[in-house]
Amino acid sequence: MPFEIVRNDITKMRVDAIVNAANRSLLGGGGVDGAIHRAAGPELLAECRTLGGCETGEAKITKGYRLPAKYVIHTVGPIWHGGAHGERELLTACYSNALNLALEHGCETVAFPLISAGAYGYPKDQAMSVAVDTISKFLFEHDMMVYLVVFGHTEFLTGKKLFRDVQEYIDDVYAAARVKKSVEHSRQMLWREDEDAALQLDRELGSMFSGGALADSAPSAPSRAMPDWDSMLRQTDEGFSEALLRLIDEKGMTDTQCYKRANVDRKLFSKIRSNPAYKPSKPTVFAFAVALQLSLPETKRLLKKAGFALSHSSKFDIILEYFIKSRCYDIFEINEVLFQFDMPLLGSGTNA
Repeated sequence: MPFEIVRNDITKMRVDAIVNAANRSLLGGGGVDGAIHRAAGPELLAECRTLGGCETGEAKITKGYRLPAKYVIHTVGPIWHGGAHGERELLTACYSNALNLALEHGCETVAFPLISAGAYGYPKDQAMSVAVDTISKFLFEHDMMVYLVVFGHTEFLTGKKLFRDVQEYIDDVYAAARVKKSVEHSRQMLWREDEDAALQLDRELGSMFSGGALADSAPSAPSRAMPDWDSMLRQTDEGFSEALLRLIDEKGMTDTQCYKRANVDRKLFSKIRSNPAYKPSKPTVFAFAVALQLSLPETKRLLKKAGFALSHSSKFDIILEYFIKSRCYDIFEINEVLFQFDMPLLGSGTNA
């Protein structure tokens, strides 16, 4: 089952278990810990008194009491001391031990806070990276719906080079689109007033807009190999479901590998497989394009099968174009960036 980053109040999540970023005493504290104890009621504290505390990196489980969740899994995150004192290993252990404890108790849905990123001082972008890496590795081996719950709008990635690169790419695409629109407007005005001058402008700008608005008047493109018409005709009536299954076979993947890499729920994939007329959402199409490591032309063809096109007027589409052109196919890294831009996330089944 998939992984999703959400903005929510963890004490209101209707899941099998929520994870508490506790202190070593397990007797309550500030932040998420205090909020969970207040919402669960005094019965939670009474049970925690019987547990004898918890060491950093370990996890213990209690009932949820007055919470919507059946269980509370308590784990103690590391205090940040600069990063050279085993903090990453201890934080990884927090997520791993909590997930294994949830698995032992038959939990199908689990919600985590961002452990150690508050009063314990762990840098938020690094805390996010540890959470995403550990949870995603676990989900490649197990079926569980995992939420990483962020309260409010916190900036995680704005200092990272990846985020800056994506923002720069968005700005460049938007700028190019504005320039192209302006040039096309000037070109149309010139054609009304001076056809010779307009023709000369088209020749000069043709290479800039090859395949675009000026393609008809651009210099002729170099010759290309003839397309495989038989293959193209066989795919004429192929819908999204058929195209997806064909691509999975062509890429030498199993169904399980594909839907896990796409961060898509197994039940949703079964629905797609069994229904040739299935109409997915655009994020779901992109999720499978990333899972299959499609090129940009291949992605555009898959989008078309579902009735979509890649648009430079959509920030969501531009972000996905950046990752696909860069051949960066880590869906969880992509979702971190989408989350920071307040865009829909890939997979997870919520935008099927």
